[in-house]
Amino acid sequence: MTVADMRARVALFDLDHTLLPIDSDYAWGEFTIARGWVDPVVFKRSNDAFYEQYKAGTLDVHDYVRFATEAICRQGATNSIAAHADFMRDIVQKAILPQALELLRTHQQAGDAVVIVTATNAFITRPIAVALGVAELIAVDLQTDSVGGQAGWFTGAIAGVPSFREGKVVRVEQWLRARDWGWDDVHTTFYSDSINDLPLLERVNVAVATNPDARLRAIAMERGWRILELFR
Repeated sequence: MTVADMRARVALFDLDHTLLPIDSDYAWGEFTIARGWVDPVVFKRSNDAFYEQYKAGTLDVHDYVRFATEAICRQGATNSIAAHADFMRDIVQKAILPQALELLRTHQQAGDAVVIVTATNAFITRPIAVALGVAELIAVDLQTDSVGGQAGWFTGAIAGVPSFREGKVVRVEQWLRARDWGWDDVHTTFYSDSINDLPLLERVNVAVATNPDARLRAIAMERGWRILELFR
């Protein structure tokens, strides 16, 4: 057995359209429309525009997060948390498919450290990670206001480095350092559907284009990366 074979193994997973056949951030926006929290015409127009920017790789993540969290900032913790429980029941649980769970369990049973790395904020994705049976989540952290030294509710701003595009590489590096690991100490695999995740796909040992968009599919075919059609 070589030294490389003895390294700790880390399996990294994007979430939306990779482990889930939906975009949880976009779906949450649609859910808030149905909840009556936002003006349906104005919000849907902006939400659709941001989603197209994301798919095109041109999204300004700070602008998007301010827009996407405006409703929960206004509604406050009690209403937002209760609504999210309904969102999980009505939308997300139906989108958790056996083949995604099987893929996660395969890595977990092999002893790999399994981490979800998503550009969707942690308010939306933490309960989803729990439902998928994944304890380790790297997501966009939301800034909170502070009252008397205690964290309050969300302000609409991002805290720290957003886990988006090159930021995913930075956040994974931070996660590794917190465990006294560097890239050379681990064998990394990353599953993603999106061209936005190209920086992290290029950084890991094994890149798996999972349900890939057209641009990522072309790159994967050119470079000989594995293509996984998880939801076919």
